[in-house]
Amino acid sequence: MNSVTTFTWASLQPALPEIYLTAAICVLLLADVFAGEKRRNLAPTLTLIILAGGAAVTAYYANVQVRTLLFGDSYVTDPLAVLLKLFGFMTMAVALLYSREYLERRGMMRGEYYVLALTSLLGIFVMVSANSLLTVYIGVELMSLSLYAMVAFDRESGTAAESAMKYFVLGAIASGMLLYGMSLVYGLNGTLNLDDLAAKATGAPSLGVILGLVFIVVAIAFKFGAVPFHMWVPDVYTGAPTGVTLFLSTVPKIASFAFAFRLLAHGMGSVGAAWQDMLAPLAVLSMVFGNIIAIAQSSLKRMLAYSAIGNVGFILLGFVAGTAEGYEAALYYTVAYVIMTLGSFGVLTLASRAGFEAEDLDHFKGLHKRDPLLALVMMFLMFSTAGVPPFIGFWAKFNIFQALWLTGHYWLILIAAAMSVIGVFYYLRVVKLMYFDAPGDLPHGASSTLAVRAVLVLNGAAVLVLGIAPNALIQLCARVIA
Repeated sequence: MNSVTTFTWASLQPALPEIYLTAAICVLLLADVFAGEKRRNLAPTLTLIILAGGAAVTAYYANVQVRTLLFGDSYVTDPLAVLLKLFGFMTMAVALLYSREYLERRGMMRGEYYVLALTSLLGIFVMVSANSLLTVYIGVELMSLSLYAMVAFDRESGTAAESAMKYFVLGAIASGMLLYGMSLVYGLNGTLNLDDLAAKATGAPSLGVILGLVFIVVAIAFKFGAVPFHMWVPDVYTGAPTGVTLFLSTVPKIASFAFAFRLLAHGMGSVGAAWQDMLAPLAVLSMVFGNIIAIAQSSLKRMLAYSAIGNVGFILLGFVAGTAEGYEAALYYTVAYVIMTLGSFGVLTLASRAGFEAEDLDHFKGLHKRDPLLALVMMFLMFSTAGVPPFIGFWAKFNIFQALWLTGHYWLILIAAAMSVIGVFYYLRVVKLMYFDAPGDLPHGASSTLAVRAVLVLNGAAVLVLGIAPNALIQLCARVIA
């Protein structure tokens, strides 16, 4: 009760990103209601302003050296939360910028889309700062419900509606499993608070705790899209409009990492051996299944969907290591993957035209002759995602290998290395099509505005620059995890 009556401006400052975002969503909704029909560009422009303001608020008011608890210890702000929120603002701004013209050409640039995007970001932030089982669940549901609606946002597409329905049904099942697992953990430990849970859940876990962990791991694997809970990934990535897939494949990955880190590494870290044994086979299955099935795909969107499954396996390997180095490697891999995927789907979005979806691999044949800039950026991104030095993707994989080596998981290193080699084939196939094949069906001429193409160039340059000078980002990940 005391914590409720002593709220001050200073005490609320750690939660300003969420407070700001909630107020901004209401402003955007009202602005679209009263002026949306007259000014169709109001919502996207206002959303970018909101995201820039949110990043400024987060950076200005955050004390990145202090771990602060709020709202009955159910909310935490720490260096990790600040980093992920700033990265979330940046990633969403770039994703919405890439997809703006795509949505406009298809008559989908409506205010509701941007409200849903910001609402999902609010859910992600709640998960990032969750310090209670209840707060985690609220964040998961707030993010998920917004994403379901975004997948079905193209009302004229039966494929999008089908994908959204499949995503919703499977997501509801995963949500129920998460809630059941949390109820078991809560019932056996008598606390919702993750700090208290970390202190109580020590020693050899009971059968009930192990059962609760099984359900929690299933929910985490679903949100990541790990095998065998990956069924929604290829269908949703392919069925949703490319602009939505761009968003879906990047920003929620931040939430997936925070979800796993807060619940497993922090809350249930004392019984890490139990959930690490569960994650190891999921990671292996994801890497093997994702990389092998990606080879057979003729659709670039579907190939990137299976690539996402394979990359999730690498992120989970960082959690399997179960050390600070492992969590740092998983965070670094998540950041690198989001940057690379943001650019890859950005190229797909910019390559599309009205009445033409640049989704198949054949559409990118001879791309360098028609749009050299898109081809060059895509080549950088494919090299990086394949793990070719000196791009950022190489260091992402190297850090995972290093964390596994330090913990003696040599067999996992061998499997991961073999899957990396397989992955090189289908990533470099895209480069071969763009530079060595005769031109395909992609329309001629530059796409999008100069500003958007400039951002895409910066995106492509980032994977190279962060690969040539990786220490700054590696050290930042180490500081926020420590």
